[in-house]
Amino acid sequence: MKNRFSFILSIILLAACNGNQRDNNEAPEVSSNIVKLSPTQYKAVNITTNVVETRPIGTTLQVNGILDVPPQNLITIAAPMGGFVKATKLLQGMKVRKGEVIVTLENQDYIQLQQEYLDNKSKLEFLEAEYNRQEELAKENINAQKALQQAKSQYQSTRASVKALEAKLGMININASALSEGNISSTVQLHAPITGYVTVVNVNIGQFVNATNEMFKIVNIEHIHAELQVYEKDISRITVGQKVAFQLSHEKEQRTATVYLIGKEISPERTVRIHCHLDKEDEHLLPGMYITATIETATHQAEVVSTSSVVNFEGKDYVFAATNNPEEFELISVTTGLTDAGYSEITLPAGFNKQRQIVVSGAFELLGIIKNTEEEE
Repeated sequence: MKNRFSFILSIILLAACNGNQRDNNEAPEVSSNIVKLSPTQYKAVNITTNVVETRPIGTTLQVNGILDVPPQNLITIAAPMGGFVKATKLLQGMKVRKGEVIVTLENQDYIQLQQEYLDNKSKLEFLEAEYNRQEELAKENINAQKALQQAKSQYQSTRASVKALEAKLGMININASALSEGNISSTVQLHAPITGYVTVVNVNIGQFVNATNEMFKIVNIEHIHAELQVYEKDISRITVGQKVAFQLSHEKEQRTATVYLIGKEISPERTVRIHCHLDKEDEHLLPGMYITATIETATHQAEVVSTSSVVNFEGKDYVFAATNNPEEFELISVTTGLTDAGYSEITLPAGFNKQRQIVVSGAFELLGIIKNTEEEE
């Protein structure tokens, strides 16, 4: 370390030798905690300064997670009834709009279901008329109650069958009310339930699919969010509303989000899921992307300086403050606190003028001059 400080001092002296005649044999003046540089030496150290700032600073928590979408924004398309794939144009990455036809299926079972519905509907009309007739006869005590009950039972049973068949037809997108013997079809069309992008295509033309087969997946990325994993030991530091800065694993650009929900279950890995809403939607983000995130767990207003302003000497922290004399700096003892986003919280001595300029870059070199002088003495 001594050699390093001597090297810094040598650079400053060499810069002075290259300056005007007044600087040729001049070394930095060091008196107690004051360092005085010549103009050429000041330029060689490349010192920059700034005043003490007041800004929010807090503790942070580093976590990992992935981008995801709400359950209602990720749809799996399956066939309500088995059938052969007759037509589809979907490819992965293709955008579809809600209500758009995405696949046509064909099966003889569709014909049988429609025919069964029409048969029962026709039978229902006869049974309803018979039930009404039996009711009228019962009012005049012409027929037995048994005949009325039998007519009622048959009517209600058939009506239930018609309702059930209507529901089945609705599941395969066949409008039962518009169905007649002349428009029975062997094909059905499935429509996109949401607007989004196709992420999975598991079928091809001619393939037979069962009701349990996953044919397509469609995702709507308009409301993508961040799912973070926080270890149980840190969960007490998380509250709704905290700010989150995150970035993709392959990017340096930071995006922001806000903690929206905190999970109530601990995973086998001893983590809790944190749900965060993005402050700004971004169409380039995709579900499943890995992210690293920083959660601001506590924030308060504090007096801060650039982290590069703080130097450590013999176990204590210091900053260099400009005096009223040009190119002269005073070593000031400070107490440091939190460090966040390139800033360090400091407590200055009582009576310190906060309008004094604090060295931002060059503080380490100034400290090297003081240490080198003390070692030579």
